[in-house]
This record gives sequence, structure tokens and C-alpha cells, in this order.
Amino acid sequence: MLTAIEDEAPSLVVEFGPGTGSFTEAIRLRLRSRSQLIAIEQSDTFVGILQKRFPDLDLVHGSVETLPQILEQRGRGPADCILSGLPWAVFEPDLQQRILIAAAASLRHGGTFATFAYLQGLLLPSARRFRSLLESTFRDVRRSEIVWRNLPPAFVYHCRK
Repeated sequence: MLTAIEDEAPSLVVEFGPGTGSFTEAIRLRLRSRSQLIAIEQSDTFVGILQKRFPDLDLVHGSVETLPQILEQRGRGPADCILSGLPWAVFEPDLQQRILIAAAASLRHGGTFATFAYLQGLLLPSARRFRSLLESTFRDVRRSEIVWRNLPPAFVYHCRK
């Protein structure tokens, strides 16, 4: 998930659905001192956990669908990288599409969108539909090797605008 940060030295990273902050912590460790991280979380419970764990985090309590407005409110241009921990499998296709459109609209040209999926769902029609949606939204979609040490095994989609 974090190769885009390590490869590109981005100035603005957005995290979709940080949850309890596992990726957030890893992202913060890899960012340069002048880089900015904006995390967007919808769950009241997770927002409370994140505020305690990372009191200086630029945390938005809201929907990732509003990312273009969030960036505009902060006077920021497009993001270099968006990392998503969202549970895509539980979202309706229409919501998936709205989120991906907001992500693509908020990425700079050549920017990276990364999200993970679990191996056991790879052959399901919903997973094939999600892959197709990624391919219709981004110009280049690649899948990482399977991470067998993850339970359940997972892989990452790396998408370029």
C-alpha cells in the first residue's frame, strides 16, 4: 500500500477510511517533513480513536465523496496519492463509483490511488465489477503480488490517473 509514498515523495497524501490508524501510523513514518496527510473517516467511533491517537492529524469527520470540497476548503490543489482502506465489498456499485470519481477528480495527473482487496473474493462477480470500475476510472490499474502473510491473504490495486 505504501509504495506510492516511498517512490514519489508526495507533498499531499489523502487516506480514505483510516479506521483505528494502522496505515495512518505507517504513512506518517514515511512522509517527508513538508508533506501533508489528510485522513477522512466517517465512523464516530474511529474518529474518536484517531483524535486520541494522533492529536495533530488533519482528520476530517465525513464522507470521502466530498474530497474535492475538502481540498478546496483547505486551499489545496490535487493530491499526489490517495490510499484507501475502505471496505469496498460492502458498498453498492453506485457508491463505489461515486467514491472513485471523487478520488480521480482530486488526484493530480499521474497521481496514484491505492486500495487493497482480499484474495478469497477475487473471483466473485462483485470483485470483477470493482476491477472494471477501477479500469474505467483510472488510465493504468495494476495488481500487486498476493501478500500471503496477511490474514486473510490480500493484494493491492495501484491505479494511476
